[in-house]
Amino acid sequence: MEEIKINNNEEPIRLFESDFLEFFSHIHPAVVVIIWLPISLYALVRGFVDWPQGQGLGWIFFAFLFGLFLWTLAEYLLHRFVFHYRPKTEAQKKIFFLFHGVHHAQPQCKTRLVMPPVVSIPLALLFYGFFHLFFGAILGGSNWVGPLFSGFIIGYLCYDLTHYATHHFPMRSGIWKALKRHHMRHHFKTPNMRFGVSSPFWDFVFKTQGE
Repeated sequence: MEEIKINNNEEPIRLFESDFLEFFSHIHPAVVVIIWLPISLYALVRGFVDWPQGQGLGWIFFAFLFGLFLWTLAEYLLHRFVFHYRPKTEAQKKIFFLFHGVHHAQPQCKTRLVMPPVVSIPLALLFYGFFHLFFGAILGGSNWVGPLFSGFIIGYLCYDLTHYATHHFPMRSGIWKALKRHHMRHHFKTPNMRFGVSSPFWDFVFKTQGE
């Protein structure tokens, strides 16, 4: 991502001339919980209901935790290679400014800190389809899809809420302080490094943790 000048104006940057479209570019963090927590719980319950007899139920929790782990990798890859894609044309610059550049231009805007449903829903469907294809059709473990997807969604919720917290909560001690410092350095020191938000694990794996 090219360097973006920070706008300290409290009035949110307007992205669309249409009031209708502009409305959908803002979202309260509670909305993601209202939408995605029931979906995650439903997927987990379906996992228990559809789990084959004779297979230990403990594997459901393993699948859930594995889905949570997969989210941390998806978070890192999406942030590094999609959100921080280097646009090559003016049209690409406008597109990538819409869904992530605006956040770097105005990082404290409260209504643009979590992913709007117009972005998160298509992404969720894409990953759900991938889980069905890979774990269900290819590996023959369709009963794993529910708990995997449930853990993946919980990971996403942790990411979005942690992201909001790093910008607007004190987070003065322990791991919370470390996460806040990590993300603030991404914004104000090294925007092309430190891509983990809910976890810096993959930054250490791929050596993008900075100094």
